[in-house]
Amino acid sequence: DAGAGVRPDLVVTLADGRQVVVDAKVPFTGYIEAVQAEDVAVRAERIVAHARQLRAHVDALAARRYPTAFRPAAPFTVLFVPSDGFLITALEAEPGLLEYGFARDVVLATPSTLLALLRTVAYSWRQDRLARDAGQVLEAGRRVHARLTTLSGHLTRLGSALGATLARYND
Repeated sequence: DAGAGVRPDLVVTLADGRQVVVDAKVPFTGYIEAVQAEDVAVRAERIVAHARQLRAHVDALAARRYPTAFRPAAPFTVLFVPSDGFLITALEAEPGLLEYGFARDVVLATPSTLLALLRTVAYSWRQDRLARDAGQVLEAGRRVHARLTTLSGHLTRLGSALGATLARYND
């Protein structure tokens, strides 16, 4: 119910079944206008507008709460920016944009960082699963050790009883 009406552009399901939600509807009209502007002042104004548009899109993604709509999912949403240039230009106008997104559980990723991000998330989840499995193996080992200790005690008493029985028989 919490996820009703949310439709990301991409949901990456990793090997262990967990999901990473990716949204690729990034606004870049300000960027296009900045590139096409011939006047330096207009270009600077359009770059600031591009950064504002990207920041507003971060807010919109944060409000959608994608991670609660998909289970199990990463606790963040990836905002896919289709070009390194789009992001670099926005960061020049607003250097705190990445931190702003992180604070709202939105990670801005370019093509060069998206795959690295997905691999890192998959690796960390794999390590988490290995740690859980190792804990279960440790607990099973403790139970086996306790049971073997009990068995050893029984066998020691049985050996003593057989020794006493044999000694009485011989007497």
